[in-house]
Amino acid sequence: MPIQDHAEIVHLLAELKLEHRDLDAAIEELAHAIGRDELQLTRLKKRKLLLKDHIARLESKLIPDLDA
Repeated sequence: MPIQDHAEIVHLLAELKLEHRDLDAAIEELAHAIGRDELQLTRLKKRKLLLKDHIARLESKLIPDLDA
């Protein structure tokens, strides 16, 4: 089911940005941990990049189309 409603997009964006910030904090903490798990760190970074791309796509949907 595609997300079309402006309010739905704004709500989803807020959730994704929160998750992105949480991942950033988790990555920072794991990066400085002694005996860190490099595989887990890589997975978190990949998830963070996917979230960033998803956020960018949703933000572009909020920009109204203008006729040239």
